[in-house]
Amino acid sequence: MSKIYYKSLEEIELIRESSMLVSKTLAEVAKVIKAGMTTIQLDKLAYEFISDHGAIPAFLNYNGFPNSLCISPNEQVVHGFPSKYVIQEGDLISVDCGVIKNNYFGDSAYSFSIGEIDAEKQKLVEVTKRCLELGIEKAVVGMRIGDIGFAVQQYAEANGFGVVRELVGHGVGVKLHEKPEVPNYGKRGAGPKLEEGMVIAIEPMINAGVAGVKFHNDGWTVTSKDNKPSAHFEHTVAIKKGKADVLSTFSIIEEILQQKK
Repeated sequence: MSKIYYKSLEEIELIRESSMLVSKTLAEVAKVIKAGMTTIQLDKLAYEFISDHGAIPAFLNYNGFPNSLCISPNEQVVHGFPSKYVIQEGDLISVDCGVIKNNYFGDSAYSFSIGEIDAEKQKLVEVTKRCLELGIEKAVVGMRIGDIGFAVQQYAEANGFGVVRELVGHGVGVKLHEKPEVPNYGKRGAGPKLEEGMVIAIEPMINAGVAGVKFHNDGWTVTSKDNKPSAHFEHTVAIKKGKADVLSTFSIIEEILQQKK
């Protein structure tokens, strides 16, 4: 799909349904995630929850990826394999999830703090989440893709963090990855114009240290070049006039996390 695919209002509602199922899946992860459990346990839970809701995990078998979730602890940026890795107190665990329901895709990611995290990770989480909010503020009719990237980059770098350049957000809806690409860096006023009917995944991937990353031989795992922690937050967003329509949500995740405290 080389052209941007513009969605009808009906299609956007179907993408919202898929995106909300992603958010509910991440909320199920929020209920159970804790030190002492393995990341593969979270993956199994997500597979069952998505399947029970009449949907298919979008990542499972995507280009050969063997799992339903991408789970990336600490210095892993994205695309981490769920495994026998035992989650530790103080870990920062990024969980990325996608589903296909009624032939439409939803995509969202959340970085979970396990117990008490150190000050560097805490600031990284807050800044990355704020980067996502600032990017979404620019996701309105008449702006350009570069305006989103500029907003994310400016805030991350002002806080001394590195913006990952090798991996970007993307269009989403009838496929998991569509045009246009949505980088987390850029120039104001540059790139494709944002128009009604566009649905994009905005997903800042921010490193506590340098911006550079390492690609591992397994063909998936990506870590920060200096092995400092990385955070990842993502929403699926429909472009509208005046204010973006965010199709996924963090509120149900954060409500659960608040109850666990």
